[in-house]
Amino acid sequence: MLVASLTPEELEPFLAQLKDVDYCQGKSGSMSMQKVISAVETSAKRNNIISEDLYRETHALYHAILEALEGVMRGQIGAGDMMRTVGLRFAIVRGSPYEHYDEGEWLAVAFYGTIGAPVKGLEHETFGLGINHIG
Repeated sequence: MLVASLTPEELEPFLAQLKDVDYCQGKSGSMSMQKVISAVETSAKRNNIISEDLYRETHALYHAILEALEGVMRGQIGAGDMMRTVGLRFAIVRGSPYEHYDEGEWLAVAFYGTIGAPVKGLEHETFGLGINHIG
């Protein structure tokens, strides 16, 4: 969640803590959840967080995205059809929380930004986090 909420410059003091994981940051704003999902998936592939050739990695990412969006949307994944819009920064982190890496890797997706009516000033801050085992 820290990686999602900080700019690259603000993140610099924490880079030593990220040395054992792969991560990337990005932004997405839309009334379409498909556009938000696509932005995260594209970023994960372009930054080599997941392989396009391995379905299990794409599948794990997809579930982490959906779980994170549930947090952003407070359980109701949908924006435009509910007259809501989001402006989000996101982070994707891949690594192992274990000392023994043979136990597998995990993907985490975190969102930080705003959600609200598509009228400036009527939005509020939000966070969402999704974590999934790659398998």
